[in-house]
Amino acid sequence: MAAPLPSVADPTRGPAATPIAFIRAIVAAYRRYGINPANALRQAQIPQAALENPDARVTAAQMEIMSGIAMQELDDEALGWFSRRLPWGSYGMLCRASLSSPDLGVALKRWCRHHRLLTDDIVLRLDADEAVANIRIEVRRYLGEMHEFCLVTLLRYLLGYACWAIDSRITLLAARFPFPPPPHRSVYPLLFQGPVHFDAEQAGITFDAQYLRLPLRRDEAALRQMLRRALPLTVLQYRRDRLLVQRVRHLLRERIDEGATADTLAERLHLSPRTLHRQLDEEGASLQQLKDEARRERAVELLNRTNRPVKQIALAVGFRNEKSFARAFRQWTGESPSGFRERIVGGAPAGD
Repeated sequence: MAAPLPSVADPTRGPAATPIAFIRAIVAAYRRYGINPANALRQAQIPQAALENPDARVTAAQMEIMSGIAMQELDDEALGWFSRRLPWGSYGMLCRASLSSPDLGVALKRWCRHHRLLTDDIVLRLDADEAVANIRIEVRRYLGEMHEFCLVTLLRYLLGYACWAIDSRITLLAARFPFPPPPHRSVYPLLFQGPVHFDAEQAGITFDAQYLRLPLRRDEAALRQMLRRALPLTVLQYRRDRLLVQRVRHLLRERIDEGATADTLAERLHLSPRTLHRQLDEEGASLQQLKDEARRERAVELLNRTNRPVKQIALAVGFRNEKSFARAFRQWTGESPSGFRERIVGGAPAGD
C-alpha cells in the first residue's frame, strides 16, 4: 500500500503514540537487505538515540514517512517480513482485485485468496457464521523480530481497506495476538478499538458478520486517490459506523429492562458517550428515538403474548411506574396499554 510521501513541514508535531519498536522493525528490514536506513530516519526526523530507548514514541507522520521511504528503497511493501520481497504496488493490486466485489464478504475472501499469490509464509483466512466474522493469520514461517510488526500491520492493512471499501468503521468484538503483552501495549487500543487479547493461539480480529453483507461504495477513481496516501489507513479509525443504529437497537433489546443509558451503551460499543450521540445524529437517529422504539416493540410483544399485569410490563420495559408507561404508550400508539391488549387479543392474552 505504498504511496507518494506526504508533504509535512514538521513530522514531529502532533501526538507521538507509535512505539519505537515498530521503527526498529523497519530498521531490521534495512539490515536484512544490507541497506543503510539513514536517509529514511533523517527524513522522518527520528534520531539514532530514539532507537535505543525502548520507551520512545514517534508521530503518525514520522511512521508514514519512514514506512513509505523504506518501501521504496527496499522495493518491498512487506518491509522484510517474508522470505521474498513484495514489490512496489503489491498491496495496491490486492485492493484493485477486490474492488469489483458485490459486498465486503466477497472482497475479503478475494483479498485472503490473492494474498497467497504474494507469499505463503503466512495465510490469511476469513471464517464467518450468521453472527460473527473472524479474520485470522496462520504463520507458516518463523518471522523472528518481525513477528509483532508484521501481524499488527497486516491486520491493520486489511481492516483499514475494509473500512474504506464500505465507507464505515468496523467495530471490533475482539483483536487477538499470539505473543505476550509488549511494553507498548497501550498503543493497541488505538489501532484496534475493542477488547485486545494477548497470548492467543493466532493473530486475528472478530466483528459482527453483518458488515460482510454491506456493499462496497468505492470505484476505480476513488481507489487511485486512496492509493496516493494509503498508509494512514493503517492507523486512522473511521468515524462513521453504518451498522451503529442496528447495533444500538440490538443492545437496547438486550438491556431494555435495565434502563440502558448513553454511558452504558457507549461502553459496550467502545465509544465515548459524546461520540455515540454524534454518530447516531450523523445516521439521522437519536438515542431517545431508538430507546422509545425498543420499549414500544417490547411492550407490544409482552401485551400481546403474555398475561403479565400492565404494572409488571412497565417495569420490564424500563419505566418506573405504570402511569408514566401508560402515558408513553398512548403517545406511541394512540391508545392505552389495557385498551391495546383488549383490542388485539380480546382480553385473553397468551400465557408466558
